[in-house]
Amino acid sequence: MKPALKIIAFSLAMIVAGVLAFVLIGPERVWSMMGPADLGPINFETFERRKSENDALACPSGLCNAASDLEPPVFAVDARSLRAAMAKVIASEQRITAVDTANDTLMDRYVQRSALLGFPDTIVVQYQDKPGGKSTVAIYSRSQLGYGDMGVNKARIERWLTKLEDTLLAPR
Repeated sequence: MKPALKIIAFSLAMIVAGVLAFVLIGPERVWSMMGPADLGPINFETFERRKSENDALACPSGLCNAASDLEPPVFAVDARSLRAAMAKVIASEQRITAVDTANDTLMDRYVQRSALLGFPDTIVVQYQDKPGGKSTVAIYSRSQLGYGDMGVNKARIERWLTKLEDTLLAPR
């Protein structure tokens, strides 16, 4: 067999092995070989953004030292009510798992997986009271794998904030 054909045959065998791994053991177990799906908590005041382009941040001014992609709105409800509304938003999402809930810091952490290959993203959400019974939210979404995310993390944050506004405006 010619060397070029050997390379092609080997490449095809690796692709077939990869597809079989996904089918037989599932994407969660395959990606767990790269480390845990949950990338852990952060401190919004002190964390630094990644050098890679596979994260997004919505942070109210004055909370984060890191550069924010979006300025989240201020909502006309207290932080606990905002958290309850966000719980409805997150319940409407697919392939999402709650990883941690910290009532003392009003911070929640989730892992959401992509539809096709099950790539895991960790999302950290912190609720912050503002004067006058108002509140806002900080959201950091980051991918476990890859250098880029094709805008998925920023789109997720935008979608969640839009759904959150809609949920709060909906008649009760």
